[in-house]
Amino acid sequence: MTDWARLVRPSLHGLAAYHPGPSVDELRVRYGVDEVVRLNRNEDLFGPFPGALEAAAAELDRVWMYPEESYSDFREAVAAWIGTTPDRIVPAHGTQALIGTLASLFLDPGDAVAVPHPSYGLYAQACTARGAIVHRVPLRDLRLDLEALAATARETGARLVWVCDPNNPTGSLARADEWRAFLDALPEGCVAVADEAYADYVEPEARLGRERDVEAGRPLVVLRTMSKLFGLAGLRLGYAVVDPELAHFLNVVQEPFNVNRAALAAGSACLSRPDLIEERRRTVAAARELLCERLVEAGVEPLPSQSNFVLVRVDGEDAALARALAEEEGLLVRMGSEYGLDGYVRITVGPQPLMEQVAAAIGRVTTAGSARATT
Repeated sequence: MTDWARLVRPSLHGLAAYHPGPSVDELRVRYGVDEVVRLNRNEDLFGPFPGALEAAAAELDRVWMYPEESYSDFREAVAAWIGTTPDRIVPAHGTQALIGTLASLFLDPGDAVAVPHPSYGLYAQACTARGAIVHRVPLRDLRLDLEALAATARETGARLVWVCDPNNPTGSLARADEWRAFLDALPEGCVAVADEAYADYVEPEARLGRERDVEAGRPLVVLRTMSKLFGLAGLRLGYAVVDPELAHFLNVVQEPFNVNRAALAAGSACLSRPDLIEERRRTVAAARELLCERLVEAGVEPLPSQSNFVLVRVDGEDAALARALAEEEGLLVRMGSEYGLDGYVRITVGPQPLMEQVAAAIGRVTTAGSARATT
């Protein structure tokens, strides 16, 4: 028998594959409910934009063709929307693919990287898989500590520093002064990667416009996704905003034609309607505000968020609350303990009637839990 563990790269030993969790059918059986609502995955619960599905379907007659023109169309649509040039846009089949590509592009075994903790776990996993040494930098007051991230990069000679902004799972947003100081403090030879998966939910006046930093020649890669606000998670479409020279190297490393025609067409259709983009952002913001108001009334503490989810401090064990919500209401929330944040749950924002239901359910469950604790 072949000993595959001996043949694969040693840095892969001890790493677990990403597991999305049980299927919806498995969860129905587990909790004994007819339906489950996934408030634990940060998917867009408002559905795709009008016209996106039609644009994707129109491409099915052309699936026998490689998507050269579709790539160009999507690059041009992104560039027009964010106000830059198409040669700075590198599409990929989801932000996750770009995270792996960047790790392969910049890292050799033994190189150092700095990542915030807690944050999106794939940064550390992708870098560790390539033999890098990951230095985790704790949050400060549940916000990114950009000063400490830059200091760690200098102390370790890091090649990459990862920033998720707004951060997952906290929803916090970096300030402009923090970001400028961070970029200025990075050591020579270090690249910052800003994952803006949730940036489309941020109020326009609070956005940092990092594409301007890319244009200014700063050592920066910006990652964006069509999975969140645009509701295209199942089609797998993201993109990087980079210097044109770096775009060349990214395209050398990642596989050619790694995005399908349907995804590219749907993405372009979404970007052609900036009025709908802003309308969706406002709709999510209103639902998020309602959820936070109702959660306070229910006796729990939602943290400020500029994303499509809210991190909530709860009274008691987060695992017990998550289990009760699933069994009694079919509502799935993310346990903070999975991120090292015991006593918190993360809730995806959805339509307002659903947010009323979620907050009411949390109120009932926490009240019942408090009553049991005092008897």
